[in-house]
Amino acid sequence: MLQKIAFLGLGAMGSRMAQRLANAGHALTVWNRTPPAPAQWADARIADTPRKAATGADIVFTMVRDDEAARAVWLDPATGALAAMKPGALAIDCSTVSQAFAGALNIACASAGVDCLDAPVLGSRPQAEGGALIFLAGGEAATLDRARSVLAALGGAVHHLGPSGSGAAAKLILNALFGIQVTAIAELLGLAARMGLARADIAAVIAETPVASPAMKAAMSSMIGNAFAPMFPVDLVAKDFGLIADAATAASSAIPLASAARAVFDNALAHNLGEHNLTAVAKLYP
Repeated sequence: MLQKIAFLGLGAMGSRMAQRLANAGHALTVWNRTPPAPAQWADARIADTPRKAATGADIVFTMVRDDEAARAVWLDPATGALAAMKPGALAIDCSTVSQAFAGALNIACASAGVDCLDAPVLGSRPQAEGGALIFLAGGEAATLDRARSVLAALGGAVHHLGPSGSGAAAKLILNALFGIQVTAIAELLGLAARMGLARADIAAVIAETPVASPAMKAAMSSMIGNAFAPMFPVDLVAKDFGLIADAATAASSAIPLASAARAVFDNALAHNLGEHNLTAVAKLYP
């Protein structure tokens, strides 16, 4: 069923997701902090505030950087989207945010009579462009059922992790796991080189073992080839490790490996690698 959809946040991921919704025939309104080029969005209406974009929408998506940006887009007293949403509309936040913010947004939506999902995604720009994202959803099962037909235009799998905040929590866990793996392989390839092994040779051996996931094979290829065009930039990984650290503190949980990986990404930031792909941490181990 075609619906009126607002998409808020047209960065590397959001622009590709929004374009797929437009291509699927939905009546699309878009908003971005930096106004988008009208020529790029000839099949959509461009709004100058999140509130104007959300007015009359059946579904409002967000894909923004962090808690602060998401809070402004949804809840800003003057321009936030939620205040313009009609009762019974659906809010879907695809941003990588804290579990605490996801829960707070759900409470605010419930007060406004709006259904809410936290539904961050796994995948990068190629998956967003190709409709192959994986959704990690938190919220009521019935709410997710309402969203499935629209999400199908964006991804091939939707996992319901539990109540509000569960999708946000799962995304942080998975991002931390990926970040830990990338720091480990960067460190060990650097050590291998200092022990007299060719990085490409040891990477080829690692790739043949059961411990090498497809993601690790891609990461090693990036490191060996010095190919660091941003797919998942260092600065966003560092941001997510900060959220994991906050979550661990709130849960009184020790996370020594995640803490060590966070230090590596903070060091990468200090070396001006923030805009590079996360695999650029290999530069720290010459």
